[in-house]
Amino acid sequence: MTAGSAAGVVIGLDVGTTAVKAVAFATTSGWRHLAVRDYSALGTTPDPACHDPAVVLRSVAGALTECAHAVGSGEVVGVSVAAAMHGLVALDVAYRPLTPILTWADARAADQARQLHAAGQAGDIHARTGVPVHPMTPLVKLLWFAQNRPELLTGARWWAGLKDYVLWWLTGTLVTEISSASGTGLVDLGSRSWSATATELCGIRVAQLPDIAGTTDRLTLGPSAASQTGLPAGTPVVTGAADGPLSNVGAGALAPGVAGLSLGTSGAVRLTVHSPVVDPDGALFCYALTDSLWVVGGAVSNGAAVARWAARALLPSPTPGGGGVGGGGVGGGEQGALEQAALELAATVPPGSDGLALLPYLLPERSPLADPDLAGAFVGLRSSHTRAHLLRAAVEGVALQLRLVVDRLDRLDGVGPVTSIRGVGGAFRSVLWTEVVAGMVGRPFRVSAVTEGTALGAAALGLVALGYQRDLEAAFRSLAGDPGDGPAVTVDPNADQVYAELRASVPVLVDALHRAAGSGPWT
Repeated sequence: MTAGSAAGVVIGLDVGTTAVKAVAFATTSGWRHLAVRDYSALGTTPDPACHDPAVVLRSVAGALTECAHAVGSGEVVGVSVAAAMHGLVALDVAYRPLTPILTWADARAADQARQLHAAGQAGDIHARTGVPVHPMTPLVKLLWFAQNRPELLTGARWWAGLKDYVLWWLTGTLVTEISSASGTGLVDLGSRSWSATATELCGIRVAQLPDIAGTTDRLTLGPSAASQTGLPAGTPVVTGAADGPLSNVGAGALAPGVAGLSLGTSGAVRLTVHSPVVDPDGALFCYALTDSLWVVGGAVSNGAAVARWAARALLPSPTPGGGGVGGGGVGGGEQGALEQAALELAATVPPGSDGLALLPYLLPERSPLADPDLAGAFVGLRSSHTRAHLLRAAVEGVALQLRLVVDRLDRLDGVGPVTSIRGVGGAFRSVLWTEVVAGMVGRPFRVSAVTEGTALGAAALGLVALGYQRDLEAAFRSLAGDPGDGPAVTVDPNADQVYAELRASVPVLVDALHRAAGSGPWT
């Protein structure tokens, strides 16, 4: 056993959009072990915006098994769970899936979201639930089922989230928790319970939804999951929270004015607050972290996945068997090598990509524009531009969207301004991503030493739930060490003016996109 701690190990389990990450953290030292299971390696549904539930569970089992073997199962004091928000799956009375798991990226409910906006209901829903009306949310997805699959809507015994389904597999109990539930659009912020108004709107019964637990509640590992993971039956399983709020914990962004910026497949910027705050403009979300902590912010659908798309579209595939990625890498194997080559090529171009900009709306955008109909576009393309310019513009376009979320937080009464930012996520293994985001956000910017921030946040919450630490700040420091105030990322002084001009051009560019498509903003 290599953890070297009589106090044991806590596992932070992060069930994400593209992979499962399980990180075992020694409770009294800096030792950790990371296990990753990518869904694509096990197969997927034809629609990449949906997950095969069996693949998700095999990924969870594989990651936990690896951690159990690395640690010694008797050393594990608990598993604390995080999962991507806005997932939705129908289950029968025996908890068998009747649908794939629809992720936040599933856009089938775009028409239903438009209907709610056109009817003037979107503002009331947002004010009541803290969740913008968008195709990503389970509320709007359920409205799609009501209009397109009514027999399934009413016939399903349960409508559950990704986290709920994983907790059921681990423990034999179908339950959600307030953090994940608060992202569904079905929870009343005032009562912190399922909203009868919201459920009636989409045509389901409250009895079809799991009970809502707290984020520090404890269940126990069931015998079936124990046999498949090597962990002892009865191991405490902390209900945990949603991946977005836990990312702020993992970034150490808990103090007023300190924003957490996570960047993976998608991205987000969030501030931690002590009571719910609703954006009157309807662009930002408000989700629970614990009973007394909330996060306010905005998520961009188009994160580092945009750069991965650009790499695949613009560069030749690497030689098979070419190996993984070095220290600045963002992945492994052939795909990781391709991404690394793309980022290295992009870094040869100056800030601003010599006048080329990408509006990176490859997936239906969530914030701050909340316009799923808006398509992406390269703007300012000239014959002098090369693949390197296109690749850098992809990185800068994503960073620009994150800056727009920062600007919205600055303007929100009772929340801003954002005084500094802590970054977390696999993208920040890349020097280029780090430098571009730091330059674009225009605040002191530091990157967490632990890139698996959501898993770290889950483990920290688990330590509080299990009684090992008094609060999240102490738990974070016990696992990540004291991050201190170290120097912020150095920003190219020439980039400030270039990025300011790019930000100022966004309204004009977005308006031009709408005119080119023959439409206006969908809201």
